[in-house]
Amino acid sequence: MVKVELSGAKDFFDVIGPDYSKISDAHRTLLEKTGAGSEFTGWLELPQNMLKTELKAIQSAAARIKGNSEVLVVVGIGGSYLGARAAIELLRSPNYNLIKKDTPDIFFVGNGLSADAINETIELIGDRDFSVNVISKSGGTLEPALGFRVFKALLEKKYGANAKKRIYATTDAERGLLHDMAAAEGWERFIVPGDVGGRFSVLSAVGILPMAVAGIDVESVLSCAVQELQDLTQQRSAENPAWQYAGARQHLYTLGRTTEILACYEPSFRFMAEWWKQLFGESEGKNGVGIFPASVEYSADLHSMGQYVQDGPRRLMESVVSFDEPNSELKIPFELGNRDGLNYLAGREYSAVQKIAARAVAEAHIKGEVPNISISVPKRDEAGFAALVCFFEMSCALSAYASGVNPFDQPGVEAYKINMFKMLGKE
Repeated sequence: MVKVELSGAKDFFDVIGPDYSKISDAHRTLLEKTGAGSEFTGWLELPQNMLKTELKAIQSAAARIKGNSEVLVVVGIGGSYLGARAAIELLRSPNYNLIKKDTPDIFFVGNGLSADAINETIELIGDRDFSVNVISKSGGTLEPALGFRVFKALLEKKYGANAKKRIYATTDAERGLLHDMAAAEGWERFIVPGDVGGRFSVLSAVGILPMAVAGIDVESVLSCAVQELQDLTQQRSAENPAWQYAGARQHLYTLGRTTEILACYEPSFRFMAEWWKQLFGESEGKNGVGIFPASVEYSADLHSMGQYVQDGPRRLMESVVSFDEPNSELKIPFELGNRDGLNYLAGREYSAVQKIAARAVAEAHIKGEVPNISISVPKRDEAGFAALVCFFEMSCALSAYASGVNPFDQPGVEAYKINMFKMLGKE
């Protein structure tokens, strides 16, 4: 379903071009589970496992939350919230909590240490009935642990002993602080698979429960993901879009393109880009190597970052995600008098203007010596979301293995935690 077009990047390749033999080796290493971090490759089987195991329980829990709560508070950080928020904004709306709907508002907390942000969320909930989905593999990460403590106290104050019926814990199946608390208190539990790292966990209960509460067809997401992963794993050639993307970006990196910008012309894609940044940044940035992942929102950022992209240091590569069909159409109206001079566009669809703008930008950036990789899916729907998730996860693993690093660990993340806990006086 995902298509990759490299015509905007090929002029920047050297004579040899991408080394697909390295990508082929990485593909074999990934599927045979012989590489570093192979114990965390459970995401390859995750969608089909979810369909067979937890899906019905998640749908049942989502139905209860929708039935008794006007708000769901999702507590998590990094991979424990980015994927779910990305899905909700992409498939429902970036203004999800403002639109008219028959599903609860969803607030994401525990991803920072701002008292102002927490207090604002509490004010926004007001007197409404709410439930909490706390997501943490261990339960020991400070930001979500503090956030959960605050909202658990609010639940207990509002509902007393019945508060435990409104807490849903997504955590390790067997151990950890959150697991032990949930078992002792009788909270309903869902699993963060032990063989799936946080940034690869969006298609587990981590992402699927909040998505289901938001009214997304999660069964369709998982079914489409099964097919997409099957296609991406079975096709072992340079026609595989994951091979094309991983091979092109690694080749451009060897030629000095050390920063990749991910762009999209849909504002609803913003948190997909945030999820993508964690996926690639945390997977590849190790041992002094790695492409720096950044993102922009076109066309808005063309009027802020466009100058840098066009004329700044030539260390950039640009990957642009597009959707072949819009979810809705809007015709540009005709105006008597043509005072704004825009009648030459009257009667055209916004989507057609967007596509022309995207072509114009790509041509300008390529001429400005910025390689352009095009990534497209048919539509901004459940199938398109599932395809992008699987495509990026597969591409990331292949790219990281090809660069010689373990795609599935994150040793550098612990450095700040050690300092922080020491400074806070934790024993």
